[in-house]
Amino acid sequence: MTETEAAKVTKKSSPNPAFVKAVPPIDALAKIVEYIIENNLQNAKNKRNINADENLLAVFDKKNQVSIFEMTKLVNKHLS
Repeated sequence: MTETEAAKVTKKSSPNPAFVKAVPPIDALAKIVEYIIENNLQNAKNKRNINADENLLAVFDKKNQVSIFEMTKLVNKHLS
């Protein structure tokens, strides 16, 4: 192995700043996240899942539980 190849193998890559930067959610999504927190709707066993109450069923396309990634997609469908 050459010195250049060894340097490439041992060099740690730095994270992409675009993925590390905190991005504030749009107001509508922020209100839903706040509602979820206030009503303790995050799944206790799997924090990535949100349990829908009767108010969120319409937003979540009548699904009883969605992941946080799916939630963002579903909420965006209702925004103009």
